[in-house]
Amino acid sequence: QVQLVESGGGLVQAGGSLRLSCAASGRTFSSNNMGWFRQAPGKEREFVAAISWSGGSTYYADSVKGRFTISRDNAKNTVYLQMNSLKPEDTAVYYCAADRRRTFLIVVGTTQDEYDYWGQGTQVTVSS
Repeated sequence: QVQLVESGGGLVQAGGSLRLSCAASGRTFSSNNMGWFRQAPGKEREFVAAISWSGGSTYYADSVKGRFTISRDNAKNTVYLQMNSLKPEDTAVYYCAADRRRTFLIVVGTTQDEYDYWGQGTQVTVSS
């Protein structure tokens, strides 16, 4: 069974840092682009960051650019999201996603319909 499992969420004060991990099991995603999305209470799910299969291309939402860094370790079948200088508005459930249908793409996707495998999410809460 293919699974994406997020971890690393929690409660942190504003200005603090967290590192989220997304571990894939059941199959390798080393040839697939991966992304992070988030959903705050009462809001729609939004794009946060994405990384190409090789790690050579990354893309960030304007709201996190310069503060968040996405990376991947294909040997471990894991994607990371390093979040620094966290703000209360970063509070959300963070989801990892895989673009399983397409392989070896250089351009990363930024919309939800470009990803077809999703994790269950991990809660990030930033207190002021």
